[in-house]
Amino acid sequence: MSRFRFVSALSLFLLTAVLLAACTPPGTGTPSGPTALPSPFIATTHVPDPQVVAEAYLRAWQQNDYPSMYALLTSVSKDAISKDKFIAYYKDIAENAALQSVDFRIRSSLLAPRSAQVAYTVTLHSAVVGDITRDTVMHLSLEKGIWRVQWDEALILPELHGGKRLALDLQVPARGEIFDRDDRVIATQTEAMSIGLMAGQVDPEQEDSLFSLLWRVTGIPPAYLRSAYESPPPGGYVPIAEVSADVADKYYQQLVEYSGIVLRRYTGRWYYGGGVSPHGVGYISALQPNELDKYRRKGYRVDQKIGRMGLERWGEPYLAGKNGGTLYVVDDKGNIIQALGKAPPRPADTLYTTIDRDLQLQAQQAMKGFVGAIVVLERDTGRVLALVSSPGFDPNAFEAANFNSGALLQQLNNPGKPLLDRATHGLYPPGSIFKIITMAAALESGRFQEDTIYDCGYEFKEIPGLTLYDWTYEHGFHPSGRLNLPEGLMRSCNPYFWHIGLDLYKHYKPNAVAQMARGFGLGSPTGIEIGDEAGQILDPTNEREAVQQAIGQGTTLVTPLQVADYVAAVGNGGTLYVPQLVEKIVAPDGQVIKQFKPKVRGHLPVSPENLAIIRKGMRMVVANPRGTAYWRFLNFGIPLYGKTGTASTAAGKPHAWFVAYTDAQREDKPDIAVAVVVEYGGEGSEVAAPILRRVVEIYFYGKPRALYPWEAQIGVTRTPTPETTATPTPTATPKP
Repeated sequence: MSRFRFVSALSLFLLTAVLLAACTPPGTGTPSGPTALPSPFIATTHVPDPQVVAEAYLRAWQQNDYPSMYALLTSVSKDAISKDKFIAYYKDIAENAALQSVDFRIRSSLLAPRSAQVAYTVTLHSAVVGDITRDTVMHLSLEKGIWRVQWDEALILPELHGGKRLALDLQVPARGEIFDRDDRVIATQTEAMSIGLMAGQVDPEQEDSLFSLLWRVTGIPPAYLRSAYESPPPGGYVPIAEVSADVADKYYQQLVEYSGIVLRRYTGRWYYGGGVSPHGVGYISALQPNELDKYRRKGYRVDQKIGRMGLERWGEPYLAGKNGGTLYVVDDKGNIIQALGKAPPRPADTLYTTIDRDLQLQAQQAMKGFVGAIVVLERDTGRVLALVSSPGFDPNAFEAANFNSGALLQQLNNPGKPLLDRATHGLYPPGSIFKIITMAAALESGRFQEDTIYDCGYEFKEIPGLTLYDWTYEHGFHPSGRLNLPEGLMRSCNPYFWHIGLDLYKHYKPNAVAQMARGFGLGSPTGIEIGDEAGQILDPTNEREAVQQAIGQGTTLVTPLQVADYVAAVGNGGTLYVPQLVEKIVAPDGQVIKQFKPKVRGHLPVSPENLAIIRKGMRMVVANPRGTAYWRFLNFGIPLYGKTGTASTAAGKPHAWFVAYTDAQREDKPDIAVAVVVEYGGEGSEVAAPILRRVVEIYFYGKPRALYPWEAQIGVTRTPTPETTATPTPTATPKP
């Protein structure tokens, strides 16, 4: 009887709906076709699946899409918690759990006319304590035909029901050490001492003995110490250096006997020698407010420091170790309710570099007062022995516990941009050092041979309407005259290389020189661990661009690291290596986690016979009396192959380049390739060549032997400032 009544009622309802539709006047908005049933009927006969909404909510959680999660809540839930508080709660959970990700699996669901329950398993993947897996239930209500989530803290974990939160008690291991190639410390966590002077407070009669003592303590020559003391910054405090506790203890009693000296002990990150390749090694500093969310989710403590550049940044996963700790459930007053997970900290690893600490520090001194860069590579492996960018900076500046920190940070306001790594990110027109590449393109084209003669005069008039002048004209020297190809490189004859560029553009391949440059590794990053700029190699679009590119001008831009890399390849027989800064990574128990080996990234597209011709020209640059750098390498006992470069700039004064590789073939000292650039330094032979000679002397002999042309003694200039260092303010990416 009841079934009959239900069917009758349904028939009556449908009949009424049809009659009402038939009586509706046209144009009143009711669509034609099948008539839609009232929503109450749909809600009680075609209820949507609550699992769809539950899955949408949980997937939004996986994606940290908290606004979408909030949009799925019931009206009652939204009344109970605002959107901002809802988002803040989930962020707080994520940060305090060091939440890396969330996984879930829906197990089952129960359905009632206007409510539902979805049971699921949730796993929180914590960076600190590992996985936390719980079974929980989501309650849903039907609102306007759509399921909505009844929010409760238990949706995250059952233990959080009732407004509880998570709290993470972290244990942070000491940061890992960084060593040079000979196991000598570069960076470490230790007790140290800052040393400084108050201007005007040192007894004049004790200055000489004090500066001599500080030289023994810090390794900084007295001339530099005196210069710093006599030119104090505002306030009068002159930061001198930071030394290890062992050195501090050894000299402390002698130092405190002098007036004007300021000594302060501290514990923190200490960088040897005021920074061994500070740009290559990098520094650490505190987390910034906009980084807290990211790093807390990685398991970092809010007061923890991270690597900011160089190997400190690259090696963060190894040098930071892994924080340990305990994850607690706490009430709204912070009282511990229970522990959810616990893990011990993992000690940090140790990073061993390819850097030669002594060479690096002396090379930094060799560039003191200049703006530019030095790169020293092992010629036959690509290992980086020194990476100098000048002006440099003291990475101890970023250790807040260091008394010198404030004064050192002020020095970073230098318009010379001391934080810019010019060795890897400085972009420069290469000038005549690029002629090595143009010569390679000429030989490989078959249109030029070793004995191809060109009469190198003052002028180049092979492009109608354009006259270009050789450097000999500009300097008032006699023209170079008839030259074969190696002699053209030796004399750095611009007309010869303009002729090559034009000839290849018109009669061979318009982009022959550009293609050869790319074959030498230019126009793309080298692959060094700390990253570098790609530079710029463009195909010429007309004759004028072609001749400018042939001498390394126009739009061509390179980094000093790229240059050292291709010069090494010329010297080693044609192999381009990825410059290597890291030798190995060692675990706390002494096990080698990763051993890095030389990695080939390409081969020069040049035949062995043609490479030999190029090397012949490079040798003549320094060994032939007509070579552009001959006078800079008189009485030099190390076989050297080089090239000068003077790259024109928009600022007027050119950049000075000198590049070279050695061929000493000594068992105790692998041969090296070196690139030196001095921004706005003038002639490469006058400034960059003496600096390169000094670097090679330091490498092979342990210390400089020859004076710079502008020095009275090593480290002391004849005049207050060499003319070559009075340069315009450099830019981050110097343009031609």
